[in-house]
Parts: sequence; C-alpha cells; structure tokens
Amino acid sequence: MKIAVLNFSGNVGKTTIARHLLLPRIPGAALIAVESINADDDHQGQSLRGRQFAELQEYLQTVDSAVVDIGASNVEELLGLMHRYRGSQEDFDAFVIPTVPALKQQRDTTATLLEMSRLGVPASRLKIVFNMVEEDSDITQTFEPLLEFLLACPVATASIRARLSANEIYGRVKSMEVAPDLIQLSKDTTDFKSLILKSAKLEEKLALAQALANRRLAFGVVPELDACFAALELVPVPA
Repeated sequence: MKIAVLNFSGNVGKTTIARHLLLPRIPGAALIAVESINADDDHQGQSLRGRQFAELQEYLQTVDSAVVDIGASNVEELLGLMHRYRGSQEDFDAFVIPTVPALKQQRDTTATLLEMSRLGVPASRLKIVFNMVEEDSDITQTFEPLLEFLLACPVATASIRARLSANEIYGRVKSMEVAPDLIQLSKDTTDFKSLILKSAKLEEKLALAQALANRRLAFGVVPELDACFAALELVPVPA
C-alpha cells in the first residue's frame, strides 16, 4: 500500500499522521519525506525534494508499501508535476489529507481536495483526518465549513470517526534523536517506579519519570490511533 500525506496548509500534523498513524500500521512501509531544502528535516527515512518527482515515481515502483510525507512548501510544485506526468496519481492507493479546526486550514483543505479532484483522484482515495481536536468536541460543528463543502461537492471521503485529539506525546517524541514507535513504547514493561526509587541521582530520577510519562501517554493514544486508522478504511488499488 502506498499513501501520500499532504495539504496546502502547514501546521496540520502531516508528519504526525505519516509517522505515528500510518507507518506503524502498514507492514513493511518505507517513509519518504518530501520537504523543502530550508525546512527542518527531522524525518526518519529517505528525503526527497519536490523537484525530484521523477525519482520519487521510480522509487515507488520498486517498493510494495510506502508513506510519503509531503511538506506544505512542496505540495503545489509536486501536484504540478503530477499534471505533467499523466497518470502518476495512480501510483498511490490513497491520499490522506489532515485538517485542523482553524478556519484557514479548513479553507486550505478545501483547496487541496479540489486540486486533487482536478488531477482525477476519485473521492474514494481522498481520506480526511480530523486532527488536533478536543476530545469532547463535536466534529460536525467544529468542521462545519469543510463538511458543508463536502456535502455540496463530495470530492473526498470523510468519516467523523477518523479523528485524533491533540496530545503532548507527539511533541515529546519529536524532540528525541530517534522517534520511538508509539505501539512499542506503550508495551514497554520496564518498572520505572522501582528504578526511580533505587536511583540516587536527581537527574536519573527525572529521566526515568519522563520515560514513565511517555509510556503512559503512548498507552493512552495508541487505541485512538488504531480507531482512526480503521475509520480511514484504506484499501489497496487493484493491480
């Protein structure tokens, strides 16, 4: 399965969606980051620039599964190249479009969906993730502008169950040199409390306490990620 994550807008959580929602749930998938040369490149995996679309296409033919994280600064150029390379959108089984409650980002999401539709991507392959929402918020109210657009112009697939709440675990793991797999982190059986009691140094105690907090956060967020992934109903394109 090959999936691209994109949106004309920044700050919608594309890297979080690519790295923590999709990558761990697609067996054997490679992570490819398409980012501008001046961007903060903290991605794990292969990094490509928007102008290297030909190389990206060729690489996608050599792997069975991939998650392509497309930076906002590259989306417009990359979609322009998709127009040039007719049929290249067929290399992807789905395009995941994260969006957040801010009205600007909802408008940018609408523009992204319209452009993907002009490329010939069917609604069944355009999947929306409602990201960074409050846990008790009503998706139909929070994203009313976007949902009204989709009601009038059904160019994408949107399930209100495909939602993720804001969670500090994503920021915590982003600051690490190697971002851990949240599924594995949630299953860590280390007895941190016992180690904290045995440690004589305050610095060690604080590091262990932070590791314990990370595991607790991961344990809480993984079921939400599982539910969101299931709601996307990602199905590979038939050969």
